[in-house]
Amino acid sequence: MNEQIKIEQDGRILRITFDRPEDNGVSDRMAASLIQALNTAHETSDMVVIQSVGPDFCTGRVRGPDFPPASPEAYTRRAEYDSIFNSYKAIRNAQVPVISVIEGRAMGFGMAVTALSDVSFASDTATFNIPEIAHNVMPTMVMSAIYDRMNRNAILWMAYSADFIDAQRALVYGIVSQVVPQAKLNDEVNRFCSLLLSRPRPAILGLKEYTRVAPRMDDQGAIDYARSIHSMVNTSAEMKKKPH
Repeated sequence: MNEQIKIEQDGRILRITFDRPEDNGVSDRMAASLIQALNTAHETSDMVVIQSVGPDFCTGRVRGPDFPPASPEAYTRRAEYDSIFNSYKAIRNAQVPVISVIEGRAMGFGMAVTALSDVSFASDTATFNIPEIAHNVMPTMVMSAIYDRMNRNAILWMAYSADFIDAQRALVYGIVSQVVPQAKLNDEVNRFCSLLLSRPRPAILGLKEYTRVAPRMDDQGAIDYARSIHSMVNTSAEMKKKPH
């Protein structure tokens, strides 16, 4: 495990914490640990919570000091970005809900993780941006994560300008689910996690599966899939238990 990312089992919650307090930039090694944890989370957990130590959630991707210089050959360089693209894929494909908790700045990779999460809570002091173009980098890595999470005008305005937006605008843009006063953030996240743990697991997994797959179907396919998963989940033994 990379020492700059903590992965801890807390009952039925898998907690993933970016622990690089100076900026919480995510290296490829950190991303590899994140991918592995997300791909197997359903084996031990009912949800994943991603948060951070320090003033910022994540200020983007960083190259570790032991990482070789970027290849000048485009075909070779393409594979160097797989840790980032595969991180996005792992969040989308996680079988259990992924919840992110955002404080401070969420930049580039950090904003992508926020938007890809199934539920995201932002402090009312959090800010978000897509900084790449200001560094002469085309931000298509981030855009591959958010193209179906935000409207086109919002994405392009953020990508072209590189300006920061506040948490309330991030809520309007669809980047976050809830904006919570800083002092109440942890309490609200804990309340939601307790609520989610009280829900029947087949329904939680079924909802995640449907929202992952159905948007890529045609209308009839999405309806037929809903009929099938509705029957499958609602006839499971766990769904027949009385709510607590």
